[in-house]
Amino acid sequence: MPLKLTSRSLFWLKVWMHGIGLTPIIYLFLTVFNGNAGGDPVQYIIHYTGIGALNALVLTLLISPVARKLKLGALLQTRRLVGLYVFAYASLHIMAFFSLDLLFAWRMFFDEVTKRPYILVGAIAYLLLLALAVTSFKSVMRKMGRRWQRLHNGIYLIALLVPIHFYWSVKSEIIEPILYFFIIGWLLAVRVYQSKLLKHMLDK
Repeated sequence: MPLKLTSRSLFWLKVWMHGIGLTPIIYLFLTVFNGNAGGDPVQYIIHYTGIGALNALVLTLLISPVARKLKLGALLQTRRLVGLYVFAYASLHIMAFFSLDLLFAWRMFFDEVTKRPYILVGAIAYLLLLALAVTSFKSVMRKMGRRWQRLHNGIYLIALLVPIHFYWSVKSEIIEPILYFFIIGWLLAVRVYQSKLLKHMLDK
């Protein structure tokens, strides 16, 4: 039997998701402020915000299969909110890298891109995220029509680029990025399966 979300319960669900999205940021601030960010606070902040973006991305990809499994269509209305948190964490990640690591040295950034391809991969993923964020408003969606959906399918390319960026950025601890590869790969496989199943049902 399909589950239903009332407008009130959907409101509180979004409030809960805001809490999930903001709590790690508050925790990061308190950790750094209290001097508990380890021996290299800059790398701690960069890694922390990057993982935050990756976790939010996983949650974004998880919403659709859960909504279909539980027949909870209203849950799909939270995807944009969670997607904006992906962009927010990615922006913090980028800002921490530029301001704390490179000290706004743009020339150094281009040197780093040639030496470290994972930075280029991350930059491409962020530009795609930026395009999704600025076109996430309903007014823009109406104006773009079908082009909007084609653009926002870019989330799947982002879902492939971000784990690659993570994997290439680590030097020895590869278990964590490999786990994200498996999780995201499974979520994408589920979406492909559900899409084929839905198409098969519609063709009958």
